Amino acid sequence: MAFKITVDLPACQGYANCLIEGPALFDIDDDTNKAVLIGSDEHDEAVRAQAEAARRGCPAHAIFIEDI
Repeated sequence: MAFKITVDLPACQGYANCLIEGPALFDIDDDTNKAVLIGSDEHDEAVRAQAEAARRGCPAHAIFIEDI
């Protein structure tokens, strides 16, 4: 099943835990120091474990995952 990742940018504090847990999914914007998604916001099951780890590891609770 596919899923969608959303980052709540106002809530993001730039800790970069998402980048550590999901390097194929996230990067940090150099200008804002906030998380950005790499590529599309829609992904398949192959990277779900990384997405879930990033969501759990975010101290700001700024990452959301929705099945589509």
